[in-house]
Amino acid sequence: MTADEHRDIVEIICAKRDRQALTDRDIAWLLDAYVRGEVADEQVSALLMAIVLNGLSARELATWTASMIESGERLDLSSLSRPTVDKHSTGGVGDKVSLILAPLVAACGAAVPQLSGRGLGHTGGTLDKLESIPGWRASLTNREILEQLESVGCVICAAGAELAPADRKLYALRDVTGTVESIPLIAASIMSKKIAEGTSSLVLDVKVGSGAFMKHRDQARELAATMVRLGHDHAVRTVAVLTEMDVPLGLAAGNALEVTESLEVLGGKGPADVVEVTVTLANEMLELAGITGEDPAARLADGSAMRVYRQMIEAQGGDPDVAMPTASIVRTVDAERDGVVHRVDALAVGVAAWRLGAGRARKEDVVSATAGVLLRKRPGDAVARGEPLLELHTEDESSIPRARATLEGAFSILDDPFEPKALVLERVAS
Repeated sequence: MTADEHRDIVEIICAKRDRQALTDRDIAWLLDAYVRGEVADEQVSALLMAIVLNGLSARELATWTASMIESGERLDLSSLSRPTVDKHSTGGVGDKVSLILAPLVAACGAAVPQLSGRGLGHTGGTLDKLESIPGWRASLTNREILEQLESVGCVICAAGAELAPADRKLYALRDVTGTVESIPLIAASIMSKKIAEGTSSLVLDVKVGSGAFMKHRDQARELAATMVRLGHDHAVRTVAVLTEMDVPLGLAAGNALEVTESLEVLGGKGPADVVEVTVTLANEMLELAGITGEDPAARLADGSAMRVYRQMIEAQGGDPDVAMPTASIVRTVDAERDGVVHRVDALAVGVAAWRLGAGRARKEDVVSATAGVLLRKRPGDAVARGEPLLELHTEDESSIPRARATLEGAFSILDDPFEPKALVLERVAS
């Protein structure tokens, strides 16, 4: 077989099944043919499972990612007057940082092209959260994206259909074939979209813990290092930060609830953990963008970030002054004993919010703007028996029992003093 030839799809499946390396030509042909509909879903499903079981080498992964990028268009942001930098989170419970971070970093002088997605399962989606604002729209043309980046400094919107279309097809297939949990496939999925969006710099927030996809720190570190390497390979300055996700971030998990909490942070207040993660990531983004002399915490305090946020919402058809919708049904889960809260399980809170209507089981499901969970107590807080630990917000009374069942055992209340854990765990730059 010459360098220009490739194996057919069955040979490619068998090769990876038998732990053989795929050639660059195999990979390039496969992904191009799949996007064009020449290879069947069931055949690609078999290959994905072989990759989950046997992995991809660094060379295979580099070619796989490059081929995903080349499957569609790339945004050209070179005309912008500001340096470009973006952030991606691997997903968690209560992770509303993007809503604050994009306008904050724009207020410091960067252009932030935040092409985001929707939630699936227990992790929330940035677009779902913003769509709880009446009138706000997620779909923008490439021209609208560029114009808003120049005039406002940031945009949060959906990725266009022509941006890394191979990833769109592969992600939908992985979701229904048990092939999501693969570090090479996760890394390629994230980085193909981020590289195709055209940003010069990228900060990755890799979540670790019960509410994250990566449950263990060594897994998270491996994923972070893999993505950083892919970014560098494509001339995108990339840094990853590992942050803790055993406990929900902030107090709110749910769409409108998280927007409301984001506005508190943009107003110079809000939960300390949300502020810490946001400012940490903002400083990393500004450093990569080459912007010096800016203090993100000061931009939160002086209202600069809030002004940019309002401009961003208005530019995308939303009303920044409108009252956020609230749930018609609110129930509490109360403490069964006196003591100090030591644990609030992020996964349980995320699944409860999902069952209340804040998330989706399938991509086509409709989410509730008002559903979710609002914590009344966090680790370190004292609580008395019968005092509320959290609130359940929903429009569907029948969802309450299943949400309550999910939360059984989610709180640990002890007599011992509480020892807080670090929120920002480590930085991965190579």
